[in-house]
Amino acid sequence: MLKIGEIELKNPVVLAPMAGVCNSAFRLTVKEFGAGLVCAEMVSDKGIVFKNEKTMNMLYIDEREKPLSLQIFGGEKETLIEAARFVDKNTNADIIDINMGCPVPKITKCDAGAKWLLDPNKIYEMVSAVVDAVEKPVTVKMRMGWDEDHIYAVKNAQMVEKAGGKAVALHGRTRVQMYEGKANWDIMREVKQSVNIPVIGNGDVQTPQDARRMLDETGVDGVMIGRAALGNPWMIYRTVQYLETGKLMGEPSVREKIDVCILHLDRLIALKNEDIAVREMRKHTAWYLKSVRGNAKVRNSINECQTRDELVSLLTDLVIEAEAEEASQAIVG
Repeated sequence: MLKIGEIELKNPVVLAPMAGVCNSAFRLTVKEFGAGLVCAEMVSDKGIVFKNEKTMNMLYIDEREKPLSLQIFGGEKETLIEAARFVDKNTNADIIDINMGCPVPKITKCDAGAKWLLDPNKIYEMVSAVVDAVEKPVTVKMRMGWDEDHIYAVKNAQMVEKAGGKAVALHGRTRVQMYEGKANWDIMREVKQSVNIPVIGNGDVQTPQDARRMLDETGVDGVMIGRAALGNPWMIYRTVQYLETGKLMGEPSVREKIDVCILHLDRLIALKNEDIAVREMRKHTAWYLKSVRGNAKVRNSINECQTRDELVSLLTDLVIEAEAEEASQAIVG
C-alpha cells in the first residue's frame, strides 16, 4: 500500500498535476475512475500570498476528490513558506507538493520549477523550511535533471528526504527535453534505491501494461499518469484494474466517451461559468474524440462553439452517426 505521511492511497495510480488541465472538474472525473491520488495543477506562491482572485479560485477542492495533493511553486523561501502555510490551514488538501519540474521559461526564470534541479542545497533549504512550517505532509515533483550534463536526481531526492519530504515524484526527462524524447526509467530505479521515502515514477506510461512494467522494472512505489489521461479517464480505470487483477479491460464506446465528456463539461460550467467552461472544453473535447471516427469533420465546429447547448448538440449528433455506422457494419458483417 502506497502511503505518503499518514495518507494511505487505495492504489498506486496517481494523476499528474498538469497545468491548465487539473482543475476540480477534471480531477473529480478522473477520481471517479479510480485514481488512488489526484494532483491539482501548480499554483503560484505569490498568487496565494497576494490573494489573486484567479489563484484563490484554483485552491477549490471538492471533498469527493480526496485524497488530493495541491502543488505550489516559487523561487523565494519567504513567499513559498507563506503560501504553504495558507494551503495548510485554509484548504482541505491532504498533501502539499512543491513543483521542481516545470520546464517553461516563465517559471524557471523566476528561480522556480526545474531551476531548483541545479542546486541540491537549495532543495534542502527550501523543502525543510516548508516542512517545518506546515502540518500536512510535503512532497516534491521533480525531473531527473536540467540537461544531460546536470543530472542530480539521486542527490536531489536524498535532499528531499533529508529535509523531511514524504515522497518524490520523478519525471524521467530533463528540463531541456521538455516533453520530447524518451523518459529514462533507469534513473527511477537509481532514485528508488537511494531513498527510503516513496518514489512515484512519471513518464511514458501510455498503457496499463506500461504501468505494470514501470513498477516491475524500476521498483517505484507508484505510477503517475499525465497526458495519457487527457480525454481518457478510462486509462486510469484500466490501469488500476490491470494492476489489481491482471485483466485488461476494453476501451470505452463512443457513447461512453461523449457521456463523460458532457459530465466533465457540466462540472466545468459549475466551476467557472458557461462562457469560460465551453472555451476550455474545446481542447478537452478534442482529446475525448481523439480516436472517434469522423471527429475531424466536427473539429472546426467544436472550436466555434459558444454555448453548452451547441457543444452538446454536436457531440450528440456524432454519437448517433457513430452508432448508426456500427449498426450498418454489423448487418453487413
